[in-house]
Amino acid sequence: MESSEDTEEPPLPLALSSFQVSEEFGFLLPDPLTELPAPYSPWMELAQQLPQLICSHQLRSQVHQMPQLGTQHLQGHEELHLAHLVLSFITMGYVWQEGEEGTVQVLPRNLAVPYWEVSQALGLPPVLSHADFVLANWRRKDPNGPLEIENLDTIIALPGGESLRGFVLVTLLVEKAAVPGIKATVRALAAILQRDEQSLHRALEELAGAIEAMSEALRRMHDYVDPEIFYSVIRIFLSGWKDNPAMPQGLIYEGVSPEPLAFSGGDRAFLRALRAAGSPQLRAVASGDARLRAAFNRCVGALADFRSLHIAIVTKYIAIAAAKARAGRAQPGASAGPAAGRPPAALEAKGTGGSHIFSFLKSIRDTTREGMISV
Repeated sequence: MESSEDTEEPPLPLALSSFQVSEEFGFLLPDPLTELPAPYSPWMELAQQLPQLICSHQLRSQVHQMPQLGTQHLQGHEELHLAHLVLSFITMGYVWQEGEEGTVQVLPRNLAVPYWEVSQALGLPPVLSHADFVLANWRRKDPNGPLEIENLDTIIALPGGESLRGFVLVTLLVEKAAVPGIKATVRALAAILQRDEQSLHRALEELAGAIEAMSEALRRMHDYVDPEIFYSVIRIFLSGWKDNPAMPQGLIYEGVSPEPLAFSGGDRAFLRALRAAGSPQLRAVASGDARLRAAFNRCVGALADFRSLHIAIVTKYIAIAAAKARAGRAQPGASAGPAAGRPPAALEAKGTGGSHIFSFLKSIRDTTREGMISV
């Protein structure tokens, strides 16, 4: 009979908790808070009405009436994350309320100062990023129910209805599917350091399975997101500014230092630590054993397939939708201006990070494939 000591996993060379990475949720914020303390009810009330206020062009006037609130009553990591989420969405709506041609260049002090302070406290940039849009923006409908899309909802929404909600939640499920792969990667590193080929093979198989599960989750995008509805909203994120794609270049935060925060976070620190701990040794170790080589190549192949699927998603939800929007504008009698759904100029050649969208994504996919170990 196996003792408890026999079944316990050996200590990992990297503790996920030290990078604010959860063993259950990965890079997702575990069970995020959905309400801020009472002093911050003006922020929550605005955030919960964002779709209506943006569509009625009333958000900016409502923001101007917000009281100037300090951040001293925010306690702990969870409250700060919810405050950052709420202020990020309000800022996004404030800047883009009138579309790409009507963006503002100055955030008012009553929004800029607390947003900057919360960003500084978390080490996050003062922009709406993936950390807010997906990782911290989810809740269970039934608190005791499963982490499945039918039991999930967003905390804060933008105009876009079910399609934008579906995009966020499917992306969340991709992140959840990655969790076994995060742990398997650390176990693979431990196995390399311990020269344990059996454990290394098992970890590589688990990692490949996790990547394949991520692809399966990503395919659900087709079931929950309408390309045209999604694009009509998400196009405001795609202005192509290299560092802060969700905000126009030159945005001024009234009342705070003009020095921008660098992008940071537990995920990047975790990846840096993996490299420093010796993960490049993996390829060399796998090359010398047929079974390890096959498992390693399965991981690389699964990742290349995931990147190909990502390209297909971008094609459907951005490139084709943008082409349809351009074609619609070319029709006789088509309306002009932001309401006509004009794609951002940068989108015609660039993605959210300022690179040509398809050449960039395909180069990443092709580079991944080149990582395969030949026999």
